[in-house]
Amino acid sequence: MSGQANAAVQIENVSKVFGKGPGAVTALDHVSITIEQNEFFTLLGPSGCGKTTLLRLIAGFEHPTDGHILLEGADISALPPFKRPVNTVFQNYALFPHLTVSQNIAFGLQMLKRPKAEVASTVTEMLQLVQMEELADRRTSQISGGQQQRVALARALAPRPRLLLLDEPLSALDYKLRKEMQIELKRLQSETGITFIFVTHDQEEALTMSDRIAVMNEGNILQVGAPRNIYNHPAERFVANFIGESNFLMAELKNIEAGTGTVGMPWGGQYSASLPDDNMTPGQVSVAVRPEHAHLTSDQAAATVSAIVDNVVYFGTDTHYHMTLASGEPFMVRSQNTRDDAEAFGAGDTAGVVIDGNAIQVLRD
Repeated sequence: MSGQANAAVQIENVSKVFGKGPGAVTALDHVSITIEQNEFFTLLGPSGCGKTTLLRLIAGFEHPTDGHILLEGADISALPPFKRPVNTVFQNYALFPHLTVSQNIAFGLQMLKRPKAEVASTVTEMLQLVQMEELADRRTSQISGGQQQRVALARALAPRPRLLLLDEPLSALDYKLRKEMQIELKRLQSETGITFIFVTHDQEEALTMSDRIAVMNEGNILQVGAPRNIYNHPAERFVANFIGESNFLMAELKNIEAGTGTVGMPWGGQYSASLPDDNMTPGQVSVAVRPEHAHLTSDQAAATVSAIVDNVVYFGTDTHYHMTLASGEPFMVRSQNTRDDAEAFGAGDTAGVVIDGNAIQVLRD
């Protein structure tokens, strides 16, 4: 066990089991991951996947059954929360409603017995950081949900923790405010340089804010990478299905060489595709194609495959065409709309589907 250079947090073979005997529940199953300094890192997955448990282990509210947690190279696995230079922002902001915005921000610093002058200057700095100077003397019971969230962030950032943990802090906000706060959170992380570890089940939040994402399911980390890589090159069916929408098709994998292989598609086309790992073997595989990585054409000669349009759904920004390919598989194409776009195809029409070779992603399962 040793610390890695530039690592903020190292999770080394960590497991967490709740209970004993036949009723024991494994929340985390030998998870290992490294989170870099000054990184906005997101744990993404459905309810019950283990993401909040992992966050609580880092915070010290739970302790691992096995494995180690290192903060900047030091093992903190057994330390209580108050001895860790870590702060947490929860779904429930837990502000003091009878105190003002400034008093809430100052509270943690006062508990740490910081000098009065330092407390005052830090509160001023935090108010400026979250752009709430005009509300400094307002009670937190008298401000909006979005403003309360900013106060909770300012209070957590005031002691200058080396790590800030965020447990779905945007879930109580309405859609428009949530979008605004996504941008705000990323700005705060960039300006403070503090490592943020963010927990969410919302794929859009993860893609919008993160430097890297760890996709979790059933106590395991399935894939880690930058948002663009996770979205465009999912390694497993669960990842491709959980983040965004995908068309899933069966294909024949052959001619594997240096991380790439040839896949034979149901309509007879042959494509070169990168593989998710070096352990792939020839045979039947699942492949994914994102709906926006294909388009429709009336020129059947230029089409990859022919399809019958089953249903057309208009979403404003784009239109979804649900179809059945000539080879029998269901398929969807997402077409971005322009201002004066007319519906290109209707239900019952025959359309050509054009799929670029680099749109086909081979999956492990």
